[in-house]
Amino acid sequence: MENFQYTRDNVPLQIQTNNYERLREDQVVCSPAVVNMGPPIYPQVRDHIVWSVFNTIYMNFCCLGFAALVFSIKSRDRKVVGDLEGARHYGSTARCLNVTALVLTILTFLIIIILLAVGVFQIYSIAMQEAQNQHNPFQGNGK
Repeated sequence: MENFQYTRDNVPLQIQTNNYERLREDQVVCSPAVVNMGPPIYPQVRDHIVWSVFNTIYMNFCCLGFAALVFSIKSRDRKVVGDLEGARHYGSTARCLNVTALVLTILTFLIIIILLAVGVFQIYSIAMQEAQNQHNPFQGNGK
């Protein structure tokens, strides 16, 4: 490398702006327009991972909650990579699986509650008939 030393003549210390032509006062000057050139703003892609974890742990009807969790993780991975369309697709699939798991689980619980209520009512009515038959042992003979 060359050993070059800077002197006062080589380095300008003050910038002289006297070379510019001044605008006349009678000319119309337009105000500058501000254009914000930031990164494009995309709608946020939802991956529904919390809902999928909840469905996996508590409402895993036919493993639909686990499948929703897999699609939620795929959606999050696509979002990290930058593939927003793929993330949106996987997120939509996860949402559909979560809704299906939730509806089927709620229907199952409702059916179980209804069957238990009907079963308890039937057992109660059978027990009442047996209690009446034991108090009147000759009622059924007809003699």
